[in-house]
Amino acid sequence: MPSSLTLEFAGTIRADRSGPIDTLADADGLTRWAREHAAALGTGPGFTASEDLWRQTVRLRQAVRALLAEAVAPEPPSRADAAGLPGFAPSLALVNATALAAPTAPQLSWDGTPVLVTVPALETDESVRLRARLATAAVEFLAGPDLALLRTCQAPRCVLYFVKEHPRQEWCSTACGNRARAARHYQEHKK
Repeated sequence: MPSSLTLEFAGTIRADRSGPIDTLADADGLTRWAREHAAALGTGPGFTASEDLWRQTVRLRQAVRALLAEAVAPEPPSRADAAGLPGFAPSLALVNATALAAPTAPQLSWDGTPVLVTVPALETDESVRLRARLATAAVEFLAGPDLALLRTCQAPRCVLYFVKEHPRQEWCSTACGNRARAARHYQEHKK
């Protein structure tokens, strides 16, 4: 879950034929996205993002994207916002501080079979837990085994990061692979 939550969070900036799309363009966008990811974020069904939470979450997303850009170096970062990303050191500090804001603890749930669950160690509000969960997922991803497989999709117009799942994978999706092959074919036959 950490890698998919982190990549989905970073992927709230993406592109389509009409250009860049920011899923978190406003507080309503964050509300919709958080409700779609409620199980991973620990938010309730009535979660509503405030303007302040939205601004803080977008700032966290940019910090996570800066760390992903550093992680894929010397390969190029995502073209979506590479020029506007914050610096590495402030990004690392923000992600770490945000993860500490709502510490969690492992607990045992036992309904016939023991199951490990992670719960907030301290009573915090939902907005702090949401940002802490996103930051914790990024920390777990960036310190985990999938980091070595992190790539930037180089297909035309794509701005996503992805985890390479097999040795020959070059793009984040089949659609991006088709777009890249079509662009290459066009360039080869344009002459």
